[in-house]
Amino acid sequence: MDLLQIASLLLVMAGAFGAVNHLFLKLPSAIGILIVALAASLMLMLVDLAVPSWGLAAEIRTVVLDIEFSDALLEGMLGLLLFAGALHVKVADLKREWVLVLLMATIGVGLSTAIAGIGFSWITGAPLLIALVFGALISPTDPVAVLGVLRAANLPKSLETKIAGESLFNDGVGYVVFLVLVGLAYPAGDAHGSGLEAAAILFVQEAFGGAALGAALGYLAFRVMRRIDDPPLEVLITLALAFGGYQLSLLLHVSAPIMAVVAGLLIGDVGSKYGMSDKTRAHVDTFWTLIDEILNAVLFLLIGVEVFAVAFDASYLLAGLAAIVLHLVARFAAVVVPVTLLRPFSENMETGLTRIMTWGGLKGGISVALVLSLPDGEWTPVMLTATYIVVLFSIIVQGLTVAPLARRLGGAPGLV
Repeated sequence: MDLLQIASLLLVMAGAFGAVNHLFLKLPSAIGILIVALAASLMLMLVDLAVPSWGLAAEIRTVVLDIEFSDALLEGMLGLLLFAGALHVKVADLKREWVLVLLMATIGVGLSTAIAGIGFSWITGAPLLIALVFGALISPTDPVAVLGVLRAANLPKSLETKIAGESLFNDGVGYVVFLVLVGLAYPAGDAHGSGLEAAAILFVQEAFGGAALGAALGYLAFRVMRRIDDPPLEVLITLALAFGGYQLSLLLHVSAPIMAVVAGLLIGDVGSKYGMSDKTRAHVDTFWTLIDEILNAVLFLLIGVEVFAVAFDASYLLAGLAAIVLHLVARFAAVVVPVTLLRPFSENMETGLTRIMTWGGLKGGISVALVLSLPDGEWTPVMLTATYIVVLFSIIVQGLTVAPLARRLGGAPGLV
């Protein structure tokens, strides 16, 4: 199938599954689409088991593998989704929460990677470096899933900013940590280099280079937009910034996710205030809301059908169930340590913060894309299965319960 055929198929399926969810399940749109897609995939697998002569599963698996989920997300959709998410986070709000966001996106990611990696090594017997790669790829919270939940939770503004800011930057830093560990664990199969010195250089280049490029491109787009009052053209400029900046980041080997977040923050705050008319601002908001919702639907559809790429083995499934516990323990440590460090110095710690941010640290398409990008190896199948199970649990179970939990804890005193 060529690119246009694949895109057409995904949009048709997303629309159809979205309609099924809206008419019958009535779940949040993205989660409902994922559940319908997963159910349809499992039904097709059962049909294949009943009538193996049709070769149905093999045919669908070929189509799914043709989609190249990892490339589609990491080199295309992710930049647009992060840019869209960052547009709605105000820099002034983020400044008030920057210390906690910074600690959770750095110390938190490091703790989560270490705990999940060491635990995975103990459970499966995988070499420590390989297991740490697994820890790194399930440590980033998925801003697409998290921001979708925030819309339904109606949280206090300060708590919403903490969760949104942490999810946006946690994702970029987690991706850089993943690249560093892949360079160490797969020195012959990855182009990023190996050794501690190369890893340190890569981290600085990716993280700080991505932030600098995002700020530079965002400022350039803002200066151009200040001189223009043409809403369709200014929407096109923001689209060019998100698409072109992301591809330029990949070309320059700096962090594309961090670039997209920084550029989105700048355009959404400074650009919105000083570079857009009211009419342009309305056009930009409407356009990026639609982009966010459409890509969100397609992404969750892809997660549902990626079940065809997973190896079903009893030992792999047990490792996946154990990985759910690892993911929750690692996420709790990533939240509680920064919160505990800051609690004596800050009065801005909302009710239920630790519990809400732990349970609301949803994993999603980014983790699946990262594990699919790994070189083939002895431990790749079990890592893929474990990651997929963690992501399904996180999106379906945590995603459907975190908003009620947040509303309940948000009204109860003393539950930080």
